[in-house]
Formats: sequence, C-alpha cells, structure tokens
Amino acid sequence: MKRLIRTGFKASAILFSAAVLISCSNEQDPGLEYAPDMYHSVPLDPYSQIKENKFNPAGMNMREPAKGSVARGKQGYNVYLTEDNAETAGVELKNPLTKNAETLEEGKILYTRFCSPCHGAEGDGQGLVGQKFKGVPSYTAGRVAELTGGHIYHVITYGRGRMMPHGSQVDPTERWKIVMYVQQLQKGETGAPVSDDASEEAASEAAETGTENPVTGTPNN
Repeated sequence: MKRLIRTGFKASAILFSAAVLISCSNEQDPGLEYAPDMYHSVPLDPYSQIKENKFNPAGMNMREPAKGSVARGKQGYNVYLTEDNAETAGVELKNPLTKNAETLEEGKILYTRFCSPCHGAEGDGQGLVGQKFKGVPSYTAGRVAELTGGHIYHVITYGRGRMMPHGSQVDPTERWKIVMYVQQLQKGETGAPVSDDASEEAASEAAETGTENPVTGTPNN
C-alpha cells in the first residue's frame, strides 16, 4: 500500500513538473481558450488587438487621432507650438486674460495655495519647503526675473528640474492667473492694484498678437 502511494506521489510530481515546463515555454501563447467570445468583444476594440484589422491602415484597431483633435484635459495649447518646450512657449504663447485687480487677486490666491510653500509668499524662494530644500530661485533675481508669461505657463504645466508638473492641479485658465501674479512678483509687487490703463494695455496687446482663445493663450493664425 505504501509503495502504491509513493508511486502515485512520484507520478504526480512528474506530471506537475511537465505541466509547468510546457506552460512556461512560450510567454506569447495564452494557451487554449474555451469560448473565446467571452473574452474578446465582437466590435473592434482599440485596446485589444487579437488579429489583423482588414479595415484600418497597418491592420491596427487603434487609429491615429484626427488632425487638430485635442486630448481631454490638454486644451491643445501645445498643438500650436513649433517645439514643445518652455523656451518656445515663452516666445509663442501670450496670456489671453485681461489684467485687472480681480484676475490678479484670484492669481494670488492660487499662487498662495499651490506655489508659496516652495517659492514663498513674496516669490523669494523662502517658503517653508524652500527653506528646507535650498535652491528655489527668487523671482526678482537673475534670468528668472526676465522669464515671459508663456515660459512660466509651460513650467507650471510640465514642471522643470526639481519642480514637479502642476497641470493636473490647476486648469489652463487658473495657470494663466498664476502667471499674471508671478509676473507681479517679478517686479517686486505683491498684489498691487491694477489701474484701468494697465487693463486696456493688456487687452490691446492680446488683440495685436491675435490671441483670442480665453483658455489656451494660443495665437489664432
């Protein structure tokens, strides 16, 4: 009886080892599928490529987006950039918002919430995080004081260096409001009232550059 049991164990071990070796021999082969209709949808699924598609280019289910389409949440501003980087954005993007006291105050609130922990309330790089992790630049010093609105907008969206992207935290309109306030800090001003002349000047500048999109700041050309 014991011999029979021992033989059964050995046979089971051999069969199990053989099954493991066979099942791991080809990682690309999922093995035998029973009732495949339960696994794969009859319609063409862009994220599931089982066999060649006879209708689409290259035989793929997934198609390239239509020209000019915009991914959800991206607002498409970078579609209009000749190169997608902060330097190009600094030249080609203009703030589409009118500079006035209300917009500036909203920008200050957003800046305080999302930016001041590192950059400080006055933009001097002395926020609580900036004091612990040294090297946060002051907005009034060096090349940082000369950065344009488009450059700042791009950095807020995608981040740069140790600064992480904030595109998921603030929408495009809020980013432009923050940009507006940061540019005040570049001048050493912490939310000074904006005169009507300044508002008219900003609106005139937007008209001259063809910037009519209230969200993306992209030129309409």
